Amino acid sequence: MAQVSLRDVSKVYKGDVRAVDKINLGIENKEFMVLVGPSGCGKSTTLRMIAGLEEISEGKIWIGDRLVNDIPAKDRDIAMVFQNYALYPHMTVFENMSFGLKLRKYPKEEIERRVHEAAEILGIKKFLTRRPKQLSGGERQRVALGRAIVRKPMVFLLDEPLSNLDAKRRVQMRTEIHKLRLRLQTTFIYVTHDQTEAMTLGDRICVMNDGKIQQCADPMTIYDKPANKFVASFIGSPPINIMTGKIIKKERKYYFDEGKFQVKLVEDMYKAIAPYEGKEVFFGVRAEDIYDKLFVTEASPENTIRAACEVVEPLGSEVYLYLNSGKNTFVARVGAHNKPDVNRDMDLVIDMGKVHFFDQQTEATII
Repeated sequence: MAQVSLRDVSKVYKGDVRAVDKINLGIENKEFMVLVGPSGCGKSTTLRMIAGLEEISEGKIWIGDRLVNDIPAKDRDIAMVFQNYALYPHMTVFENMSFGLKLRKYPKEEIERRVHEAAEILGIKKFLTRRPKQLSGGERQRVALGRAIVRKPMVFLLDEPLSNLDAKRRVQMRTEIHKLRLRLQTTFIYVTHDQTEAMTLGDRICVMNDGKIQQCADPMTIYDKPANKFVASFIGSPPINIMTGKIIKKERKYYFDEGKFQVKLVEDMYKAIAPYEGKEVFFGVRAEDIYDKLFVTEASPENTIRAACEVVEPLGSEVYLYLNSGKNTFVARVGAHNKPDVNRDMDLVIDMGKVHFFDQQTEATII
């Protein structure tokens, strides 16, 4: 079994700098876990501690049924793919892929079989006699993956493997990694700062910030039910709109008062929001949950706001509208047919069943 378990794991550098702070994480056998977060959040340090390339300051790491704190990297039965490929430039693709097996004294026939099998899976058989400088970035990344595959490890660790590729190649390699995962049926732990990679690849996503886990769940739970303002803002493109305002109550109904507009909360939210009556909160609404009133039938006046459209940004299949209420700026993502006039006020409808509220002190989710 290739389960991985981190229990109260920390990495502390000189000066009591906590790069990773007492994280607890369980990764199931054959699961694809993605660690995602901004630069410096501790995700790569966590991966390197699992790999044995970084010493653990506190806590315990288990791979399968073995405590690996004091086991060197070469004996942990893991394979790691690095951001910069880490290929030997003087070796051919075949020699790069077989190097680790030769060090472990595998028979020549077994090495040949494993390398050709991995090359077939990755579609790089025709490159086996070439050197890395003769390959594109995407081809080099496949070789790096192939070098990991031939070892048949319990766990694959991938540290931002697509960050050096252009946008088109990243999309292609995401697909390749997904297909590879389905074929190999083993455990993957994948580090990225790209929330699109996290959403499309992960069975679960572990969102990290400041060395701590902010939330760990499946992609749609992370997107629809973020644990706090940071998670809501980090996951999603464009980022969620965050506005400040006050919760008020009128005639037994609760409203969010932004200062320039008021919108009524749905009744299911009343119980959770009641303690915040008269208080300032953060209000979050995603761009796709704001609509041009012209294209919404039977829009409630209590869900309708007025804002000036400052920029219209066509993106082919959709359009981004950059809006200003007079107090807050925000973005709406609408259909390609929807291109209002610039620098003119327009009526917008907010889907109040999909909004989020966050505590201003803790930034934790209220609803």
